[in-house]
Amino acid sequence: MLPPNARPLARLVLMSLLIAFVVSRVLSILIMLHKMPDVYLHVRGTHVHHLNYGIFLLAGVGAWLLFTPGPAAPAAAVIYGIGLGLTFDEFGMWLHLNGDYWQRASFDAVIVLAVALGLAGFAPPVTRWRPRQFATVLLFLLLLAGTIRLAAKVQPRIQRWGAGVGGSGSLEESGGPREADQISP
Repeated sequence: MLPPNARPLARLVLMSLLIAFVVSRVLSILIMLHKMPDVYLHVRGTHVHHLNYGIFLLAGVGAWLLFTPGPAAPAAAVIYGIGLGLTFDEFGMWLHLNGDYWQRASFDAVIVLAVALGLAGFAPPVTRWRPRQFATVLLFLLLLAGTIRLAAKVQPRIQRWGAGVGGSGSLEESGGPREADQISP
């Protein structure tokens, strides 16, 4: 998939993506449960989501790699992975633009990125694949397409179910987080 000298960089990107994703999820949960202080940045009452930090990291690494001669450094791979993790953790928010952090699309996007980086970092070059490996990739793509199709069918049902719960459709009445546990933007 990648030249041999780039495979370690893909592994660094994968590792830092997963660490950034897990850390951002854990911190968000702890803040919502009031187990740690609110460390979110607010500018004039507006919550600056961590996808913005990721976008700035990605832009900075891109500029660094474009304007610095020589091969990519491992530090660039780590910063790039952190930027991907922060940005794609809130992928559902850029997809739906409704400000809801807890969207399945974010988790799915990180899984797809992790699989792609895992293949890039660990899989043999495509020219050396065996039929079993082609079958595995085909099966993965079919499962991915089926999951996307199923999610598209289930989403309207979930929205109708949420609107019908107790009349107000709040997550609190459906067993989800209470309004007091939510951090307002």
